[in-house]
Amino acid sequence: MDRIPTYALYGEADADARQDWLHWETIQSRSALHDYRIAPHRHERFFQILSLTHGWGHATLDGTGFELRPPAIVVVPALTVHAYVFSHNVEGLVVTLLERDLGEAIDSPPAGVIVSGTTAIDTALDALLTEADRPGLFHELAMRAHLTVLQVALQRGRSLPAAPSEGAAKARLHVAAFRSLVDIRFRDTRRIADYAASMGITPTHLNRVCRQVLGISALAVIERRLALELRRQLLFSTLSIQQIGAGLGYDDPGYFTRVVKRLLGVTPAALRRSGQS
Repeated sequence: MDRIPTYALYGEADADARQDWLHWETIQSRSALHDYRIAPHRHERFFQILSLTHGWGHATLDGTGFELRPPAIVVVPALTVHAYVFSHNVEGLVVTLLERDLGEAIDSPPAGVIVSGTTAIDTALDALLTEADRPGLFHELAMRAHLTVLQVALQRGRSLPAAPSEGAAKARLHVAAFRSLVDIRFRDTRRIADYAASMGITPTHLNRVCRQVLGISALAVIERRLALELRRQLLFSTLSIQQIGAGLGYDDPGYFTRVVKRLLGVTPAALRRSGQS
């Protein structure tokens, strides 16, 4: 499990605005680059939908295999280990969005393959991508509405769910809870023990599940979130460097400079200058 790569961690394509990040491409364009075989991998924060309209394929989701015949929709929530094999004449679409943009009004569908109700899903995807590609009046409101319709269509479709082991499911729940806590508390504490205590588990177990699910340590999760905030503040805030450091718990300017250089590869002043050039 530790050898499975995890893509799109903190800081990559993580926009401040909601519904501002959405990517789509044809199955053919991506799979042809890899001889129609996509190796097992996972995404930390991305929710992915694959719509197969021609050809055939085989999907593996958390160890469960599915034969794909069109029309078929593959649902891949964040952290799901997935892999594909496609025929050379494959056609269809892969849509990737930040899982947070799905909102909380409707539960996100589990990993699996939808084999009925695909027409409604494809219609919802087309409407979403049209709005994303050609934004109109009340764009953000329209995007939220299209995402809601898409979620409803996904929930109504008949799914063949993946069946992850109980241990893997618990590990993913722990990691999801940890990431939520990090988003809330990273300014106040970077101690693994503090987060583990809040979750009712040991620091050792927290590190273990982070490595199992994400391939990195719990401290690395915190530091990547901190690095994202440092980059945002230094590039876009009007606060002084000393004020930014103090706001993140670094009262010693020299120590703050060393932390920024270790996490971002440059000093705070150099990063700020790069954003002004």
